[in-house]
Amino acid sequence: MNEEIEDLLHSEDMTLADTKKRAMAFLIDEMLLSFLLIFALWDSFAGAATMEEIINLTNTFVLEYMAMKIIYQAFFVMQYGATIGKIMMKIRVIEIRTLQTPNVISALNRAIFRIISEMLFYLGFLWGMLDPARQTWHDKTARTLVINA
Repeated sequence: MNEEIEDLLHSEDMTLADTKKRAMAFLIDEMLLSFLLIFALWDSFAGAATMEEIINLTNTFVLEYMAMKIIYQAFFVMQYGATIGKIMMKIRVIEIRTLQTPNVISALNRAIFRIISEMLFYLGFLWGMLDPARQTWHDKTARTLVINA
């Protein structure tokens, strides 16, 4: 890990969130958003008779789902420093420079690059598992860290 980041976290008595907590937060958020999408489109999903129709319906709304994910991630990270999944796992996102909750630009940057990472076979998440500071691509571009709350 970058020695400067390590010293900064140590001086503020902060610790990086472990990968398991981050993975659980991710799963909680994904399930929540999936249920919200199904709830919002229940009439359409209820009318689907086969699995193929459900898949086609899901593909039809992929852009709306991505927009929903960006808005969800950006809003909660900007407002609370954590999504609902992160709050449940007692972890939060901070800007490296200020050690505070990310501002609007950082939160939006992080949310957009999170979607890009997902579209590229989750390679950015894999990167975070191998990075000493546990920074995913979206953390690196937004200059954020995920720490224990």
